[in-house]
Amino acid sequence: MSLAVTSARHLQAFLGSLGKLARSPAATVLTLIVIALALALPTALRVFVINAQAATGNFASAVDMSVYLKTDTPLAKAQQLAQAAQQRSDVATVTLIPADQGLQEFRKYSGFGDALTALKENPLPHVLHVRPRTAYTSGAALESLRRYFSAWPEVDLVQVDAEWVMRFNAILDLLRHVLLLAAALLGVGVLAVIGNTIRLEIQGRRAEIEVTKLVGGSNAFVRRPFLYTGMLYGLGGALLAWGIVAIAIVVLGEPVATLARLYGSRYVLRGPTTDDVGILLGAGVVLGWLGAWIAAARHLRDIEPRA
Repeated sequence: MSLAVTSARHLQAFLGSLGKLARSPAATVLTLIVIALALALPTALRVFVINAQAATGNFASAVDMSVYLKTDTPLAKAQQLAQAAQQRSDVATVTLIPADQGLQEFRKYSGFGDALTALKENPLPHVLHVRPRTAYTSGAALESLRRYFSAWPEVDLVQVDAEWVMRFNAILDLLRHVLLLAAALLGVGVLAVIGNTIRLEIQGRRAEIEVTKLVGGSNAFVRRPFLYTGMLYGLGGALLAWGIVAIAIVVLGEPVATLARLYGSRYVLRGPTTDDVGILLGAGVVLGWLGAWIAAARHLRDIEPRA
């Protein structure tokens, strides 16, 4: 069979499927709405995670660690420890704050300057201000780094200065897992909706299918228009889901901008990226095709010409 004939048959099946959907607009629209809602939910959650990361300025780089040395540790030893810490692959920068500098800053900003002059000795220790590399800001990596510094005999206390950042990143990581779970469950829901719709259409066209098989039509030939119907359902649902998310962005854009201005920010709510839209449309087409193929493969075998 030539390529031109094959292309013509595919085009005929596509146009036929499109025509059948157009001839029953009410049922088509209701099915598309159900598919669109199922696809819009994980897309909206994805947009929420992206906006949460953007609005907070990617807090991962704000994770710091303060290593307080014992008060009897000499400055020269503190400098050696700072150099040793800087050699680690998971450490971006190490800043040594000598005890004298720490006391000066405390006297300047605490408001207790006069009271501190009565002290005979500096009670503050040397402090190493450590900033991990961005790739090592997970909870496990920071805990490993904290244990490393705590094992030094010169160290009195190790404090993670941005534990709230770790909690926030943990929440975002949880949302990503929820996103994957929601996408999987709702994807199964889309398969079920399209599969059931195709099953009903197959049952409604049973006589036509029997005649087609009687004159020599193969299962692949009979299945083709149903596959295109499923793909059209998936694509139409994905486009409608994109529209729902876009409308939500427009509706929420001004309230979010107003809230941001109250906090001194000019943040603007972001919509789905080009990649997100491509993934959404591709997922709709694939789910539509797969749902239609499963339904057609299962039910067409049971339809044979009557003797």
